[in-house]
Amino acid sequence: MAISSRLCAAVIEPSDHALLYVARGLRGFGDGFAVILLPAYLSAIGFSTGEIGIIVSASLLGTALLTLAIGFVAPRHDLRSLLLGGAALMAATGVAFPNVTLFGPIAIVAFIGTINPSTGDLGVLVPLEHAMLARGASDEDRTHVFARYSLIGALSMAAGSLAAALPDAMALAGIGTLDAFRIMFYVYAVLGVGAFALYRRLPHAQGDTPRAATPLGPSRGIVYRLAALFSLDAFAGGFVVQSLLALWLFERFDMSLAAASLFFFWASTLSAFSYPVAAWLAKRIGLVNTMVFTHIPSSLFLILAAFAPNLTVAIALLTLRAALSQMDVPTRTSYVMAVVTPAERPAAASVTAVPRSLASSLSPALSGVLLATPFSGLPLIACGVLKIAYDLALLYSFRHTRPPEEEA
Repeated sequence: MAISSRLCAAVIEPSDHALLYVARGLRGFGDGFAVILLPAYLSAIGFSTGEIGIIVSASLLGTALLTLAIGFVAPRHDLRSLLLGGAALMAATGVAFPNVTLFGPIAIVAFIGTINPSTGDLGVLVPLEHAMLARGASDEDRTHVFARYSLIGALSMAAGSLAAALPDAMALAGIGTLDAFRIMFYVYAVLGVGAFALYRRLPHAQGDTPRAATPLGPSRGIVYRLAALFSLDAFAGGFVVQSLLALWLFERFDMSLAAASLFFFWASTLSAFSYPVAAWLAKRIGLVNTMVFTHIPSSLFLILAAFAPNLTVAIALLTLRAALSQMDVPTRTSYVMAVVTPAERPAAASVTAVPRSLASSLSPALSGVLLATPFSGLPLIACGVLKIAYDLALLYSFRHTRPPEEEA
């Protein structure tokens, strides 16, 4: 089955794409160090593994609810204004986190704020940026547009991962550990201000795009089926969101903060360069096949990492996983944008992203409990097994639903 597509009437220019790419880079850099420093900061102020898992869950749940609201509001409002609001919230999050130390207030800041304990493809700004990018992309170029977007995001996250080692450098200069963590959160706030300045230069995104009577119309069934499957994938991923994976490495192998930042730098770099490969591969075997047949091996590497006898073996397996695990990101985004009508794109981006946030908000709390068991690798096994089940279900359900560029 093929779904026809057409360009929205109000497209944005390549220079506007560049603004979105730079904003994605700023946000990715902030996420890159925040996901590593967040569990270290929470541990430093006295929270247990279980409490950290609950805070991570609160963050993902809040992200889900806000993303859901934005997705249904976006078709009736200016995307530029919504992006500005999201950037302002990012800046406010960076200011709020270092100024609270009690469990309740921190959980509230995590719930409302934008710090994403996952790998960066979730968040209130993501579906808005997706909808903006899709406006100016042809069917033939769409996957490459999202591959570039994902590449920039991953490379910036890799650079941010290296920046997570800065608190150690600050310690050499006589700055206390907690003060160093707080400085990094303020840097995160400054990055939010930078994103705000970039979004201000974007055009107003309503133009003469027709408004649908409802956010989702003829593609509702496809979107809901994809959302259900994506929720399974995200629930699985929530067991090893980057913050909790860092925590596992800290506790299982006594990994240092500097070593963790270096590992996540290379993991993010490998993920970044897998995106253009995914776009190239999708042109040859299709979007769905690319998603599935790169994802399954990555899950097998994750399961094996749970049994790694030492840090070297664990890092090797997790690095192999990183080279493959994110190849479904640009292909998944391109696929969603392809199989819905242009007017449905903001809502479709949100509705398929929200179950990911909701589902992934449930598993970190479970992961925190599992990490405290005698065999701390259980979250990695749970994640790998569930992700393989998702891949097989996706292949079975959507192997015949093709985007326009794959029409026979």
